Amino acid sequence: MSRIGILPVPIPSGVEVTFGDGVCHVKGPKGELSENIHSLMSVTIEADVVTVSRSSNNKLARSLHGLTRTLIANMIQGVTQGYRKSVEFMGSGITPDLQGTTLIIEAGFSHKVPMEALEGTTFTRDGNIVHVDGISKQQVGQQAALIRRVRPPSGYRAQGIKYTDEQPKYKAGKARTA
Repeated sequence: MSRIGILPVPIPSGVEVTFGDGVCHVKGPKGELSENIHSLMSVTIEADVVTVSRSSNNKLARSLHGLTRTLIANMIQGVTQGYRKSVEFMGSGITPDLQGTTLIIEAGFSHKVPMEALEGTTFTRDGNIVHVDGISKQQVGQQAALIRRVRPPSGYRAQGIKYTDEQPKYKAGKARTA
């Protein structure tokens, strides 16, 4: 049995979970999310708990069991608390600027890089840190990865765009020989 898949997912008050035609819908105070569920998985919704079970014991069903449970738990957390991922701009000449819903990135290129927020995500700026907020964990992570991809952290100096919880690995500089 899957150690993650067999765990029940509690439904907090104010959240409505429905399942039908292979699609799980979660509606809460922050918004609404839906996810397609594989036909090998069956979702049962009791009073305040969602449980996921599998129809067979083949390899695909076993691998989807924990994934399906985690996707549903992430949707419930997203519509109640939301998700936040932060990226930090390091170095001189690498700065963020927020103009409405557009993030303007100056990353040492000959031009500024404009970036629109993906559907369901928003930007907030706090000095040289940009926070990406949203209800979908996948969308928030994707948006943060797109920002970081503009100028990844350098391997030799503290320059570039990194996640705030990331510890870049720095390479040793040139060794002087006498």
